[in-house]
Amino acid sequence: MSKLSEQAALKLAPDLADRIFWPGSGGYAAALRIWAKPSLETRPRAVIRCQTANDVQAAIRIAREHDLPVSVRCGGHDWAGRALCNGIVIDLGGMRQVTIMPGNHRVAMGGGALAADIAAVTDRQHSAVAAGSFGCVGMAGLTLGGGYGPFIGRCGLALDNLLAAEVVLADGRIVTADGENHPELFWALRGGGGNFGVVTRMQHALHKCQALWSGTLVYPAAEAATVLTGTAALAAEAPDELSVQVVLMADPSGMAVVLVMPTWCGDPAKGEARLAPYRKLGTLIAGGIEQQSNGALLAAFDAQIVNGRRTTMETCSVPALDRASIDALVGASASAPSPGCVLVTHEFKGAASRIAPDKTAFTLRRDHVLIEIIAAVTDEKDLDDVVKHQQWARRSREGFTTALPGGYPNLLARSAISRATASYGDNRERLLRAKETYDADNVFASAIPLPSRLSGPV
Repeated sequence: MSKLSEQAALKLAPDLADRIFWPGSGGYAAALRIWAKPSLETRPRAVIRCQTANDVQAAIRIAREHDLPVSVRCGGHDWAGRALCNGIVIDLGGMRQVTIMPGNHRVAMGGGALAADIAAVTDRQHSAVAAGSFGCVGMAGLTLGGGYGPFIGRCGLALDNLLAAEVVLADGRIVTADGENHPELFWALRGGGGNFGVVTRMQHALHKCQALWSGTLVYPAAEAATVLTGTAALAAEAPDELSVQVVLMADPSGMAVVLVMPTWCGDPAKGEARLAPYRKLGTLIAGGIEQQSNGALLAAFDAQIVNGRRTTMETCSVPALDRASIDALVGASASAPSPGCVLVTHEFKGAASRIAPDKTAFTLRRDHVLIEIIAAVTDEKDLDDVVKHQQWARRSREGFTTALPGGYPNLLARSAISRATASYGDNRERLLRAKETYDADNVFASAIPLPSRLSGPV
């Protein structure tokens, strides 16, 4: 690893002079602000704010000339801090353009676009893309690793709606990956994360969406088992257009509550009636159901995404919210060491389940419920408290005795190779061949974990 100087960087990329942020310079600290606070050992040599694919080419050239690691920052929402590294951070924040393409069947977006950026454009056209649950999340990172969200039953995962991607490869080439061009790269991008190059532009399928019916219904934690049982019963009979998310957390006053968030993305005339049963799951403390835009739905919890906390996340998937899974959720919530502990469910159903496991790198194509376990610590100086939260998250995951093998790759830690191996299943070897083809030198090592060739315990 050679020393990187400003002079050496500008010799390789003179056009980036005002968009390379060095330690101590203006803009550097802001460029490092991500959702999960990075460790003290993470100190990028430089952050390069890119506006074009050619800028990304130059950033990769600088990193490779000086044998420096590379990371890619889009929304910066990843809990494991993969957006930052001790080398060159390629910041796509200057690439947030969103354009609806002729014909109104596709939307083009820059590699740094957030889900909220897209909704701001598509809402005006009474349409939507399949995205996640928060507006502040980067669409590229969400898509490349999966993309659960309220449209999953009707439209599939975010990655199922990716139609084409412009990618800057490790060797500097700019290629388009779609069904006809670089089909193996296109296959690998849909589930294999950012392991193969930097996605600087994407095209996603656009879906008609006059309006959504949704809302947040707040129930007391004392009724959690009853509420979850009722929610599971309703979900079992729900059509593809209806999805529901459950959150077990503490409200702003510190009181433990259960949030039930159903969403109807079908015929607006049927929405209110379809969601009415969710208001009768228990003693309703607050909240309601209303017709709203996709942008409003995505923004509902953005204020809760506070950057800079020490965050640990665990994940597993269960076949359904059965009695064992409900007991595990309730038990984990009751044992939470602080209000920074949250459990979230995400449904996988309908259109997402009807796609063959080998069609994309994302392998788990059966109905299931993804469990997201978040433990955030405000004061990281109390190491005992940090460890206590980490242990709670791990114990909570282990409490789901019916969990499926592996875990959601987008949420796995860098070290979770054996779980990633189980997650990719029969797609493992094909994914590794794509890595060898497009990034044999492992330039993009900061992406989500890839499987190993030899499976280990999960």
